[in-house]
Amino acid sequence: MPSDNAPFYAGSIITNPKYFVGYEHQLDTITNRAVSVQCTSINVVGEKRIGKSSLLYHFCQTYQERIQSRGKNPRDYLAIYISFEQGNCQRKSSFYHVVAAELSNNLQTRYSWFGQPRKLIQALQDNNFNTESFYAAIEKFRDIGLLPILCLDKFETLFKHPQEFNNGFYDNLRSLMDNHGLMLVIASEKDIRIYSRQKKLTSSFFNLGEVMKLEGFSENEARDLVRLPHSTISSSEAVLNENEQQFALEWGGRNPYLLQLAGLYLWEGQQTRQNLDSIKKRFDRQAKGISANHNIWRKSFLALKWLFWRLPVKLGQIGKVVGANLEDIQSGILGWAVILFLIFIAFKRVPLNLIIEVVKNLLGL
Repeated sequence: MPSDNAPFYAGSIITNPKYFVGYEHQLDTITNRAVSVQCTSINVVGEKRIGKSSLLYHFCQTYQERIQSRGKNPRDYLAIYISFEQGNCQRKSSFYHVVAAELSNNLQTRYSWFGQPRKLIQALQDNNFNTESFYAAIEKFRDIGLLPILCLDKFETLFKHPQEFNNGFYDNLRSLMDNHGLMLVIASEKDIRIYSRQKKLTSSFFNLGEVMKLEGFSENEARDLVRLPHSTISSSEAVLNENEQQFALEWGGRNPYLLQLAGLYLWEGQQTRQNLDSIKKRFDRQAKGISANHNIWRKSFLALKWLFWRLPVKLGQIGKVVGANLEDIQSGILGWAVILFLIFIAFKRVPLNLIIEVVKNLLGL
């Protein structure tokens, strides 16, 4: 929760839509997949504290306006948010009851105008849900043209109970998806196909329509976050001054959580007149172990891949230019030889006559 009147949230879901910033492209993608002729389910993937939960929650708060902006009737859709973080779904029956209860609650609060909500609500109040009865209940939504969009957070929790959530369970969900009975937006730390391989699950459910990877904010989104206004003042003036905004950007990088944390601590320091060093030390203690550039490992991997594989292969293809018929592995080896000779030349460890001899051999002279 924010501290007093600060607009920054560190470590919790952003429940006030006024202070949700970023991931607009991802929200547009989810909306577009929902309103397409054949809706496509999505697996939202990202590390801890990258904003998956807030993204799903915010979509459920704003989906009606987003769908209407696409020229569709928002009354044809019902989006709900459920998190499995609290261990409330260790059995299939629990899963069905949690989903049914949330659908029922939203029907009563958002769709009281609907001609047949009572029948739907009655179908969702089965005390002995199983795979078949849950399927039948969801089919009633399709029969009246209402698409449930289930935004399921912490989905990886289900994989802790593979005996309960088995291929049959996932096949049932897949069948509902294929028959346009529902759309799933699943948030998990890793691609759900990875979990399925680990648990030896073979259901076609895991060939989910689309994988959406969250890798932090764009530069503009990061700047929008640190410019958030005071939570109790109608003015749009940012609570952080320009210097504080710059510090928040430097400390938080593109990571949503770290940006929120930096903004929160800088704002609190502003109120209590703490010096910048004290604020930074506090931030560093809390941020320990979380990278401001969360995708640094991916970037490093790509750089190393280029250096240790692509570059040698490219250099090795010199041999192909002069007539050699080499495969990529051979080219890589040859390229490495070129790199090593360049290094040795730089440190003057290779006699000039040997260098000339190697070049002649490479060129076939």
